[in-house]
Amino acid sequence: MLDRFIDLVRGFQFPTVALLDIALTALLIYGLFSLIRGTRAVRLVIGVTVLYAIYVLAQAFGLQLLSQILQAGAVVGLLALVVVFQPELRRGLERIGRVGSLGWLVTPTTVRAVDRVASVVARSAAVLGAQRAGALIVIERETGLQDTAETGVMTDSDLSVEMLGTIFTARSPLHDGAVILRGERIVAAGAVLPLSDTGAYRERFGTRHRAALGITEVTDALAVVVSEETGAISLVERGRIIRNLDEERLRNTLVALLGRGNRRRLPARARAIRRGLPLRRRPHLRRPTDGNRDAASQRAGAPAAEPGGRVE
Repeated sequence: MLDRFIDLVRGFQFPTVALLDIALTALLIYGLFSLIRGTRAVRLVIGVTVLYAIYVLAQAFGLQLLSQILQAGAVVGLLALVVVFQPELRRGLERIGRVGSLGWLVTPTTVRAVDRVASVVARSAAVLGAQRAGALIVIERETGLQDTAETGVMTDSDLSVEMLGTIFTARSPLHDGAVILRGERIVAAGAVLPLSDTGAYRERFGTRHRAALGITEVTDALAVVVSEETGAISLVERGRIIRNLDEERLRNTLVALLGRGNRRRLPARARAIRRGLPLRRRPHLRRPTDGNRDAASQRAGAPAAEPGGRVE
């Protein structure tokens, strides 16, 4: 009996090409699921899978009419999928392009430049937050943002706290748009960004936060948002948001995310964003009730927040 089992095992021979084929196919499937994880495309994939299962069952039971209807719908469905999955397809092709371009070898970002950009952006966000001046700062990485920059006013100016403060002054004609940073330069101001169409974000956040989520969903850029209502600072990457940052934490996170080849360890919340993990609430922080929030706002000399209000 044992000899027969050994002979049976020896009979299974897997060529090296077949193993490589299986490994690459598994890697491709994993990459596709990683690409759509946390987006509305997950439900669409489930719907397509259900329709395909119905088609297989119709073929198995000989349901000719249902099979023909599904076959005819598949032709139109392929074109519809391209339109529906356009953001995910664009994001995937851009990731592949970033891997193949080897731009990080040609134009590496120096540690000094990263530190300066992170320090200026963090300081500007802290100053604007204290003044309750809304701001939206987008930092370009591998994916070019020239098309987005051209929707605003091309400035090509030096990056400084004073310049960002001037742009986002309440009565400035450019304060409602986004500032695009490329390296240590301000490329454009007043730029128009695509809004995220995710239902949960649409209800919870205002225009600035939805614009930051939208640009990071289709590119690899970083977006720093300062709420005009609360002065809170948020950082957005890959369609995920870290809220309630202070100047030091924002600076450290920007240095870790912008420093290609930098060996500094990412903060825990930034690592959670990259992996798509839920962010844990700190145990010593307690979510204030409406009464506590209003009392704290009055002590700080700020107007009380209206219940049900959105973060801008």
